[in-house]
Amino acid sequence: MRTADLLRFDFQVLNRHRFRTLMMLIAMSIGVAAVNLLTGLGEGAKSFVLGEFSMLGKNTLIMMPGKKETSGGMPPITGEAPRDVTLQDAEALRRVPGVKQVAPLIVGISEISFGGRNREVMIAGTTASYFSIRQLPIRQGSALPVLAWDIASPVAVVGSKVKKEIFGERPALGQWLKAGGHRFRVIGVMDSKGQALGMDMNDLIIIPVASAQALFNQEGLLRVMIEVQGSEQLESTRKRVIDTMIARHEQEEDVTVITQDSMLSAFNDILDTMTLAVGGIGAISLLVAGILIMNVTLISVSQRTKEIGLLKAIGASDRDVLQIFLVEAALMAALGAVLGLLVSEGALLAGRLMFSDIAFRTPLWALLLSVATAMTTALLFAWGPSRRAARLEPVNALQGRL
Repeated sequence: MRTADLLRFDFQVLNRHRFRTLMMLIAMSIGVAAVNLLTGLGEGAKSFVLGEFSMLGKNTLIMMPGKKETSGGMPPITGEAPRDVTLQDAEALRRVPGVKQVAPLIVGISEISFGGRNREVMIAGTTASYFSIRQLPIRQGSALPVLAWDIASPVAVVGSKVKKEIFGERPALGQWLKAGGHRFRVIGVMDSKGQALGMDMNDLIIIPVASAQALFNQEGLLRVMIEVQGSEQLESTRKRVIDTMIARHEQEEDVTVITQDSMLSAFNDILDTMTLAVGGIGAISLLVAGILIMNVTLISVSQRTKEIGLLKAIGASDRDVLQIFLVEAALMAALGAVLGLLVSEGALLAGRLMFSDIAFRTPLWALLLSVATAMTTALLFAWGPSRRAARLEPVNALQGRL
């Protein structure tokens, strides 16, 4: 049987059994759409998270209290350790060869108030260098002034969301905020930046590190951001930073120093695993669709035995009959896959329009894999019933006997 005749015959069969065709199309399209939609959501989340962490720059080290003993995986993120990292420790790191600038960091939550408005907000205590290391743009006013780290100056730089919700349309520069019994004069407003390292930079207030120590009654630092003079010195500077801390902490290595690349690599591995996991969950629906195709093919064989017998009586071979049913299943899979791709891409487009800062896109490998899986599943599950149809004896088939 010629290919054109085979396709024409199968399309006529699909058109003749519209309801059955529609059910199989829906089942297959749901499976393909689920795989691509879940994978696209996972990839979008992955690119968003990695993009936020990549704001640190290539020449940045992050030091935090506590030692990660095992190799690989995520570093400690809680800041809990037997010994605090102090402001004096951070000062000492400024003298390490290869270090360009250092920014200590303390983070806490406090209630702020202004003009009858009050709300809880995250407050970060740091230095002027933090704005340069984190690449934080200032929309109005200025960043923190360059001060001695132990000077608790009553100044603050606020995020765009804090400015909008606390000051409204009034100018924020020069106004005095009250936070936990302390007063701070607003000297700058940050431009919109988004989230990074677990902090919403738009919903943040930045004050001098000594002021944060007094506000939260806390001596230990949560993080120390270290900018290295050049990427080629990153690893050697990292080792010198660790050696300096060991010397200052009674020969005990009780800090973790990581690079942006190691953090991104750890997150990339985690997010890749999550993407594959949710894609695998979606692929289960393809398995269900394959079982449906097998059942429908079995029913089709039982309903078309006389047709099979007639085809064999006029000269169709076992191979021709086998091809008729397999091509029918392949057509259903292909049409369902195309429909599923259209549905998933439409849903991801809607997601991109709703959340413009997240690129929800299904990677090419997932698109190709979902279509290939749909086709393979359909052919595998249709093979058994198709072989059964091909082996029917013409006389028995004409009499309607399987």
